[in-house]
Order: sequence, then structure tokens, then C-alpha cells
Amino acid sequence: MRQQTRTRTLALTSAALLGAALLSGCDDGSSSVGSDGKTTVSVGLSGNIFDLSIHVAQRNGYFAAQGIKVKYVTLTASTGTSALESGSVQFLNDSPTNYLSALSKGLPELAVGWNGGGNPLGLVVSDEFAKKHGLTADTPPADVAKALAGSTAGASSANTKAEAGLFLKAHGVDPGKLTWVSLPSPAADKAALAKDEIDWFVTSEPIPLQVQKDGDGVVVADPVKVPQWAYQDAGYGQVVAVKKSYAGANADTVKGFATAVQQATAYIAAHPGDAKVLGAARETLTGASDDILKESIAQVEWPTSGKLDDAGWAKTVAFVKNIGAVPDAKVAADDWTNKYLP
Repeated sequence: MRQQTRTRTLALTSAALLGAALLSGCDDGSSSVGSDGKTTVSVGLSGNIFDLSIHVAQRNGYFAAQGIKVKYVTLTASTGTSALESGSVQFLNDSPTNYLSALSKGLPELAVGWNGGGNPLGLVVSDEFAKKHGLTADTPPADVAKALAGSTAGASSANTKAEAGLFLKAHGVDPGKLTWVSLPSPAADKAALAKDEIDWFVTSEPIPLQVQKDGDGVVVADPVKVPQWAYQDAGYGQVVAVKKSYAGANADTVKGFATAVQQATAYIAAHPGDAKVLGAARETLTGASDDILKESIAQVEWPTSGKLDDAGWAKTVAFVKNIGAVPDAKVAADDWTNKYLP
């Protein structure tokens, strides 16, 4: 009986120690090291153009050179933060809106670099609307905005509706006087435009360019014509985020990951249309032609250095506030760092 009791006690003690170890691992979302000595990490992606740098880092061997293996996890705006906080992913390729929203809730996240600037948006009007108002891809933005006064617009998110509003207000058009049709997704925007149920909509590329290629509309505004959407005014378009506890416990891995992503963005900036970038873009934006991929890539500011700074954050916070996404948006000095970048 005594031996049985001691065995049970040892089993319970071992279970308790194992449980504590598991809890400790979950606390910082610890990565796993394989027999080959490489660290496997999971990164949350959202399937947009800003994921390109992650795919290029993988294809070009930048992660491997840092001793890192990457697993992709597709997430949405509503699931990204929770996945990072739970440790389901160790890195999150995050929009500034979601990142600043997490900070506003007091979550201990850390931005360790940026890997894309501005907002690669396209405003596409229906073919019929374009003909009626004499709009082309070369129409000056002020004339485009004037033509949109009193029109019917599709909106599949509060953010894109607000971003369209920034453009309209910059040219004296009150977005409140338009008719807005709420739709569930950019794909629904596209379908409604083809059926002439709406006159136009704004969303991220490559959908607007694809609508134009299909002959259902004309892209009449983009970041080149709308400074409010471009990096110079809007700031960061995507940041690499980690939990502060993970960064503290896995400094070498964070440094390796951030360095590889910086190498990738620098490569894209120098070779925006080469075979490696386009190959990665096909993984990122499936179904789009190479011509559309090239145009989409050109609308993003790809930094040669991922280092963050106060000026960049000031523009980014102002943009997020202007579209009403995070009214109390702010970023403190300990919410971002360049210590993991060379």
C-alpha cells in the first residue's frame, strides 16, 4: 500500500510539473526547435498584398538562413489578435488598425518592424457610370470626386467606406450625401457593380484592377492619385507584431524573423517585377494575372529598412483616427522597437 501511495504521489507530482511546463510554454507562445536545429514558428497572415514580404522571405531562403522554419496560418481581422495572444501564432503580420486596437485594449504587443506602407486601394466605377460621366483612368481626382457626388456606393467594411470618405472630403464632396449600400464582402461589391446595383466601390487591390480587366468598370483613383491613401500621408500599412513576453524569451528568433522580413521587403523594392517576386505574389493573391500583380505591387511602399520611427507612427495614428477605426489610437515608446533589426 505504501509503495502504491508513493507511486501515485510521484505520478501526481510529475503531472503537476508537466502542467506547469505547458502553461509556461503557452504564456509566451514558445517556438519549437527541431532535430535540424531550426526553430519552427507560426505566422498569422491575412491573404492580402502585404503578405508578399513573408512569402518572398520564405522563397528566397531568408528565413532558412536565420535558422527559422515558417508555418503560415490564415487569419482575419477578428481572429489575428486572439491567435497572437493565445500563442497559436508567434508572429502576426498585422494592419496598423488591428495593432492599435489591441494596444487600446491594453494587450502587451510589440511591433518589431514594418513591411509595407500606405493603403493599396482602388476606386472602381461601373463601366456605365464611367461612360455617363466621361471618366477614365486619367481623369483628375477632383473631377472624379465631383462626378461621385449624389452617386450610389458599395461598402463592405467601415474602413474602406471611411477611406473613400477621406478622398471625397479632400475635394469638397460630402460622403454623407451619397447613397451607401452595405455589402458583406469585396466580392459582393464586385457582383453588385457588375449588375449596376451600385455605381462604385473602394477596396484593396487586386479586386478593382480585376474588375477593370473584366470590362465591368474603370479604376479612377488609387494611392498615386489620392495622397490620403499613400504612405506619405497614411504611414505604415503593415507591421510585424509579437507578444512582449515572446520577444523577451526568444530574442534570437525575433531578430532572425524581423531581419529576414526586412531583407524581403528590400528585395521587393529593388526587384518589384522579377520572377521570384511574382511567384510569391501568385501565392499571396491567387487568381490574379501577372499584369495585375505588378500594378498591385507598385502601389505599396516597400521599405529597404523595416525600422520604425516617431514620424511614421504619427502619420499612422492620425490616419487610423481619421477613418474612425480606433478613436483613442495611440502608441507608446515601449510598444515598438528596432532592437531586433540590423
